[in-house]
Amino acid sequence: MKVITLGTGAAVPTLRRGHPAVALWWNGNYFLFDCGEGTQIQYRKSGLKFSRLSAIFISHLHGDHILGIMGFLMSLELAEREKPLKIYGPPGIKEYIDVSKRLMCTVFNFHITINEITEEFVMVEEGYTIKSLPLEHRVFSLGYSFTEHDRPGKFNIEKAREMEIPEGPLYGKLQKGEDVILPDGRLIKSSDIVGKSLPGRKFVYCGDTRPCENVIKLAENADLLIYEGTFEPEALDKAKISGHSTTEEAAEIAKKSSVKKLILNHISSRYQDEEQLISRSREIFPGVILAKDLMEVEIK
Repeated sequence: MKVITLGTGAAVPTLRRGHPAVALWWNGNYFLFDCGEGTQIQYRKSGLKFSRLSAIFISHLHGDHILGIMGFLMSLELAEREKPLKIYGPPGIKEYIDVSKRLMCTVFNFHITINEITEEFVMVEEGYTIKSLPLEHRVFSLGYSFTEHDRPGKFNIEKAREMEIPEGPLYGKLQKGEDVILPDGRLIKSSDIVGKSLPGRKFVYCGDTRPCENVIKLAENADLLIYEGTFEPEALDKAKISGHSTTEEAAEIAKKSSVKKLILNHISSRYQDEEQLISRSREIFPGVILAKDLMEVEIK
């Protein structure tokens, strides 16, 4: 599992920071969270494959989080995508895409399913679960968690051979946690061959928001939390008025949620001194990183 921060800026992009977009790589597939302007360019710079994209998740309908989605979809079309695509986001996302298609006379030859989320949402797929909760911003905004299901432990092939278990389908059943009966009548328990299951990893993405209980619920025990750090701690009043968070508040959220690592994203263009932004956050939560465009972080 790996995260690529494609765009890490806020409303005003800079030469160093583009509009928000984060890609999650899991098991050979990509999941895109937010899609600011130029996301398709950053996606290509990162060497990601359009054919591997499984779904897009939009946090809210402010321009810096969504204006890149039509260009991104058109890039998928030009790449001759055939695989269906799922898009999740707040109410209005379907109208935005449908109207844009009509006005630009654009047709996509791959099927797009658009799902609008209005409250708590849970989607269980093979190998992972995605959950969404409303956050607190000036407009309706969503946060997302991606939780990998527990994985089978290590298969002890040497022990399997010592016990004269025939190779083939029986190995697969044991790996999946099933007990098997051998042709000679012996019962082999999966726990005799397979080690303890590996706990699934958890990734959480929160777009624009004030600190709130739903952020803590989503981020609880996450391996990696990406959370906005639009303002320095001294600009708390501005953060409250605009529905954003300070970097200090982000660190406090990470600490309360018992996350392992925090990446500060959505950095305002007004800040050039990165140490000014992050120094007090480190005092609260040492495992904090200031995001940079095209940065890759592995979730081990």
